Amino acid sequence: MLPAPKVIFFDVNETLLDLTAMRSSVGEALGGRNDLLPLWFSTMLHHSLVDSTTQRFHTFGEIGVASLLMVAEIEGITLSKEDAKKAIVTPLRSLPPHGDVVEGLKALKAKGYTLVSLTNSSNKGVYTQFKNADLLSYFDKRLSVEDINLYKPDLRAYAWAAEQMQIKPEDAMLVAAHGWDIAGAKQAGWQAAFIARPGKVLYPLALKPDTVVSGLNELVAQLPDVK
Repeated sequence: MLPAPKVIFFDVNETLLDLTAMRSSVGEALGGRNDLLPLWFSTMLHHSLVDSTTQRFHTFGEIGVASLLMVAEIEGITLSKEDAKKAIVTPLRSLPPHGDVVEGLKALKAKGYTLVSLTNSSNKGVYTQFKNADLLSYFDKRLSVEDINLYKPDLRAYAWAAEQMQIKPEDAMLVAAHGWDIAGAKQAGWQAAFIARPGKVLYPLALKPDTVVSGLNELVAQLPDVK
């Protein structure tokens, strides 16, 4: 069994919500070049960290659109800003949860855990996503880096999240499907659970997570009741 955290923080996109619909729309915007999706994701993450290190801030949606336009330009694909925004923002608002998510969240709440979302997306965006995915009721609080203008995996983002919940770093656990997010949480002194969603891997040079699971139900089985 894992030590019981006081708060379990969840990344949102890919960890809880299935990005398949958005991948399809982005691929279409890039002229059917689905092979360019990894480049777009990495470009988006890269430039979110550029914003953090240069002390600027744009929403993750703005960075996503800008990154999509960059990839299109590199590949010689004609793409307008309006079409890039439509390809990302519209499907992002109504992504469905992965099949294990609702049952897993219910089980964690039944065990007595405090659940908080911690995302690089905007406050308004996450509220809309959770409302459309019917996940609002499972979370005690929603936190967005928009409030501090620093993107994960900047260590200050995790420190801020722990402070918001009035807990020590060692009493926090991050659940995420992104190796870079796990790397940040572990370096910040948190527990971390990596959900091995298809195509997602850990960063080999980072601190290892406390557990690797295939879905939320597997994590539930490793955590004790806290009621």
